[in-house]
Amino acid sequence: MHADETRTDAALVRRLIAGQFPGWAGLPVVPVDSDGTVNALYRLGRELTVRLPRTEGGARDVETEHRWVPRLAPRLPFPVPEPVALGAPAEGYPWPWSVCRWLDGENPSAGQGGPLLAADLAALLAALRRTGVTDDAPPAYRSEPLASRDAATREALDRLDGDIDTALATAAWQEALRAPAAEGPGVWVHGDLQPGNVLVSGDRLGAVFDFGCTGVADPSVDLIAGWYLLSADGRRVFRTRTAADDAAWARGRGWALSIALMELAYYRTRNAWMASTARHVIAEILADAAGAVSDR
Repeated sequence: MHADETRTDAALVRRLIAGQFPGWAGLPVVPVDSDGTVNALYRLGRELTVRLPRTEGGARDVETEHRWVPRLAPRLPFPVPEPVALGAPAEGYPWPWSVCRWLDGENPSAGQGGPLLAADLAALLAALRRTGVTDDAPPAYRSEPLASRDAATREALDRLDGDIDTALATAAWQEALRAPAAEGPGVWVHGDLQPGNVLVSGDRLGAVFDFGCTGVADPSVDLIAGWYLLSADGRRVFRTRTAADDAAWARGRGWALSIALMELAYYRTRNAWMASTARHVIAEILADAAGAVSDR
């Protein structure tokens, strides 16, 4: 998937566990069929998951999660994967790695969540925003101003010319850049609320994971959930429950568009599931933009 990806397999995981956590050495190791782009996943027994970062960039998330997930988890209304052990590079594997609690559930399809999932996501964001920001709280992975992504977003648009309606996408991106900047201090955000990072049980949110992007930022970055996870009906409920004003909603739509454009440009020949999700998000935003133009 990535040119610099470190290859892993179950035999490597068994060696790592035996060498560093021998108490678990007798547990079966089974690869998890996942389209995740940051970690390769292996189930360890019935209650644990081994997460091996695929690249050096993903490995930097390990420390973030081990430090902050235990502090955030008690404040959140939904389960998150509790880190239970931190592994060290060994056996030819070059990065730190994690053992976490296994969480049951399934990843949702892009854009299928309705009002119940919308209400659950809004409750998650409200809990994050209520969590106190201490002096040592890190900036989120996506804490930069939206305008600072302009060059990278336009590069993605150039790469997608002929694949999507780049004229409409450019107009939608320019509209997002005109949104007023956030006022007030940043809050805790998840930073990457999309289908691969949540589990659902029926129509409800079951669990949230991959907190490597977590930190303090403009809360509008988490409004991408409306475009990645929810239907149009779900988005209406989500916007109401999050009390997003016009400026915040416009920034959130801009974040979703920028992220999806970059994902599609990168993953369209590397990861079919990620590319399909990105295409859905782009299509929803462009339909929304076209509707806004026709209403004028």
